[in-house]
Amino acid sequence: MRAHVIGNVAIDETISVSSMPEAGASIFGREETRDLGGKGANQAVVMARTGLPTALIAAVGEDFRAQTIREQLAPEPVEAKLIVLDGRSSDFSIIFTTPDGENAIVTTTDSAGSLTPDDAIAGLSRAVAGDLVVLQGNLAETTTRGLLAEAKRRGLVTAFNPSPLRPYFSDLWPLVDIAVLNRGEAQRLTGSSDVAAAERLQQSGVRHVVITLGGDGAILASRGDGIATIPAVATHAVDTTGAGDTFMAVALASAALRGIELDTRAVGHAACASALTVSRRGTRAAFPTVEELQAILAR
Repeated sequence: MRAHVIGNVAIDETISVSSMPEAGASIFGREETRDLGGKGANQAVVMARTGLPTALIAAVGEDFRAQTIREQLAPEPVEAKLIVLDGRSSDFSIIFTTPDGENAIVTTTDSAGSLTPDDAIAGLSRAVAGDLVVLQGNLAETTTRGLLAEAKRRGLVTAFNPSPLRPYFSDLWPLVDIAVLNRGEAQRLTGSSDVAAAERLQQSGVRHVVITLGGDGAILASRGDGIATIPAVATHAVDTTGAGDTFMAVALASAALRGIELDTRAVGHAACASALTVSRRGTRAAFPTVEELQAILAR
């Protein structure tokens, strides 16, 4: 099995602040890291580090950031399929972090939002039935819909992380096999909380629903298998950037590497991996290493 992650890639600039800026306020900050980021790239890098063959299909512009993106992807075990868009700027994120580890992120989407359905689907040329197709909320509506529909037509397994939230996501659930989202996203998408939200997503057609609950762990709802709660892993949170991406990537990879559908063991592995990510600053630099992931997946 292979994973095909279609999403955004960006350069993340992390700035530490004493508190989040308010409208009209000027505050001091300190640049902590400049690193590869973007939800698509984050998930692809972590999945590839688990040993699961992984391709990243993402759009970049013709600028200095595109070259930085290539350089930072080069040492990773991911197969990078970067689509260069004329006249577009490569995406970047400004990440504000506070001493308690929380963050606020502003991300540009000039490249990701301009990726066409045809270019995105062309990136699936090597996909075969049973492969994973992983998407997030950064692509244009027509591209997201087209990819999910084409993936289902080919017998691929679709995994969707509905972040950032878009109004049309509620129409996509019949095309999604696995949905991974956090408690707030589940509440806003369904109008319900936790278990009730998972049940509503299942009723909408999703086979496996994972809702992360922060310090309360995570919920896994699988059609025909009921609902399970997986505890969180205790850690000292320094920077939560990339924690959700780590969680989703490891959960999917753990099950895929064992040749099974998503299970509680996979979600437990994901909780261990994301606990490592939040204990470090940065994005890619904070992700678990190949060796750390091997140790986690052996549990």
